[in-house]
Amino acid sequence: MDGAWNDTQPIYQQIRDRVVGMMLDGVISEGDPIPSVRQAAAECQVNPLTVMKAYQQLSDDGLVEKRRGLGMFVAPGALKRLAGTERQKFLDEQWPETLRTIRRLGLSLEELLNQENGQ
Repeated sequence: MDGAWNDTQPIYQQIRDRVVGMMLDGVISEGDPIPSVRQAAAECQVNPLTVMKAYQQLSDDGLVEKRRGLGMFVAPGALKRLAGTERQKFLDEQWPETLRTIRRLGLSLEELLNQENGQ
């Protein structure tokens, strides 16, 4: 996790999203520990309370679990829950603008698929 932030969301939300991204990308799996609050705060160059708020949100969402004296770990079933919620979040928040851009530029499905394949 680096300390490059955007102005569109609170930093704690961006930290939460980075941990979610690590889960979805397979960097951390169910049962794996997530970076400690102190480690994440140092890497992100933010106040530990900001990281705590992000981690609390992950816990409230049932994505991580606290293990007393050990830290926080990716909860069982977290990836399945994430797949559904993040997919819906993309469809609700990002897809409408992406679709408008595709239509505005007159891109075809074939062009988009060819671009994905590096052609």
